[in-house]
Amino acid sequence: MRTILKRIALAFLLLVFLVYLGDSVSVFLRSRHATSTNPYETLTAYRILAIGEKGNKTEYDIDQVNPTQSGECVHALFPHKGDPPCWYLQHKFAQPIPMTILLRPSLFRVAPKM
Repeated sequence: MRTILKRIALAFLLLVFLVYLGDSVSVFLRSRHATSTNPYETLTAYRILAIGEKGNKTEYDIDQVNPTQSGECVHALFPHKGDPPCWYLQHKFAQPIPMTILLRPSLFRVAPKM
């Protein structure tokens, strides 16, 4: 039983390595004849804030201080040269940034009466 599990794990690791190798070769070949959006692209999106309100409601608003966010990505399955894949960056930019108000308890202490 152990040998079967070892062979399955080895086959899985070999498969992941071959997929990564193919992905790297694809990025390398596309970067030799690169265009403005292939294989590397700069994505820009609005920064959306999720502001909690009473009654478990959420208000969504665009950040007024820094309204846009941008990042460089690669059109691939895995990260290459320090850039995340575009599918991951698009997913990350689509998620609103949760905003919570944290109050310090020391602000609400009532001074003792003398």
